[in-house]
Amino acid sequence: MVISRKQELPKCDIFINEVKFKQTEKFKYLGTTISNDGKTNREISARTAQAKINFQKMKTILTNKHISIETRKRALQCYIEPVLMYVWTRSMDNLKTNSK
Repeated sequence: MVISRKQELPKCDIFINEVKFKQTEKFKYLGTTISNDGKTNREISARTAQAKINFQKMKTILTNKHISIETRKRALQCYIEPVLMYVWTRSMDNLKTNSK
């Protein structure tokens, strides 16, 4: 993959043992989606969707009146906040990159 801010990406052919590797638009590396345009929009959308999925899975616990508010807060802090906080830092990085 070639990462570039230009609209038209440069062509790059990579061969290993005479086998040509195809270029991709995006790939996942250590849980983070990297795209060829260098933007994090897809990553932010994916992380936000993951936080929503996590919330839906935990909804019965988070809305249960028989579970103490402290326990519900801890569940929220453990399963949903980390995903959203990572999105927030990625979106701040995106704003800094776009303002340059």
